[in-house]
Amino acid sequence: MASNHPSSSLNDVKLAPPNPRDAIPMSQLEGQKEEFDYSKRSQWLRAAVLGANDGLMSTASLMMGVGAVKQDMKAMILTGFAGLVSGACSMAIGEFVSVYSQLDIELAQMKRDKERSTSGQMDREGEENGNYGEEEGLPNPLQAASASALSFSVGAMVPLLAASFIRSYRARVGAVIAAVTIALVAFGWLGAVLGKAPVVKSSLRVLIGGWLAMAITFGLTKLIGANAL
Repeated sequence: MASNHPSSSLNDVKLAPPNPRDAIPMSQLEGQKEEFDYSKRSQWLRAAVLGANDGLMSTASLMMGVGAVKQDMKAMILTGFAGLVSGACSMAIGEFVSVYSQLDIELAQMKRDKERSTSGQMDREGEENGNYGEEEGLPNPLQAASASALSFSVGAMVPLLAASFIRSYRARVGAVIAAVTIALVAFGWLGAVLGKAPVVKSSLRVLIGGWLAMAITFGLTKLIGANAL
């Protein structure tokens, strides 16, 4: 006759329920994930937003300045295109040099930290894992330069496209102002959303700054062109 001891012993085994105190709060996990995502994309995001705003503002201001003294459509388009090319190259080179300098500083700091550390403080495996994690988060000069140049070109294309197909001078200037206004609000909103900043305040700040830049360029060029040329 078969014995019932094994089944009774299995019934006596009780699984301990998980302790709620050992669980990590979901808000903490979400916060860690969000912080990690923002730190990973901070390099190209900063360069992209700044590049788009600079491309939009510098090209639009150049076109408005030339349009203040010369109503020819070809002159405005060529000026805007020259501003696009020169500005994209300038932004890319400047961003590359800046981020590369930051990379050199961080690499030098990592080298000094490694020299100060002793072999007894961490084992070989831990040291390799730590160095790999640090190198993973180092700034990328090529990535920042490419993002800056591309975003500058995208921003500069807004006033160029707005003025490319309008023959009338007044309608062309109005189209440039309207297109730049919409783009300024969009860039301000995008930067505020991605940076977790107040949307209305950020958008108004970008919009007012853009209007001032175009107005000052238009006014000064008009004044100099009327009196000195």
